[in-house]
Amino acid sequence: MTKKSKKTVFINGAISPQFIADSIAKHQRKTTIGAHQIFLGQVRADVIEGKAVVAIDYSAYEAMAETVFHEIRESAFENYGLTCLHIYHSLGIVKTGKICLFVFVSAPRRKVVFEAIEFLVEAIKEKAPVFGKELFADDTYAWKKNTL
Repeated sequence: MTKKSKKTVFINGAISPQFIADSIAKHQRKTTIGAHQIFLGQVRADVIEGKAVVAIDYSAYEAMAETVFHEIRESAFENYGLTCLHIYHSLGIVKTGKICLFVFVSAPRRKVVFEAIEFLVEAIKEKAPVFGKELFADDTYAWKKNTL
């Protein structure tokens, strides 16, 4: 597989259901694809020290993050035989219940899409320099800690 060009990963604010639906619809004309897998990360209303999260304010060192996302993407293409791969991550404030991460992979067969999604999501959480500040209703915040 030839190297893919760097793709823009970041979207300001929440990732809309319409954006996700449009992304899926575009793949219907790609008739060599037999399987798709999607991961949607959603902001939870966690309770931390008695305070409920109302939103997360995402930030990133964008230039470095785009490079890291590109490397993760290239690794997935090399190891899983994917036809298509799309990663989108929110920047800015995303309210609870809204989508902040959209990963979409496609391949001729189903087994690799399951494996690729797991690899991608774990690599993003581990390596991408994206930071989340959990915002509370009382205008305080706490830096988000990644968990399994």
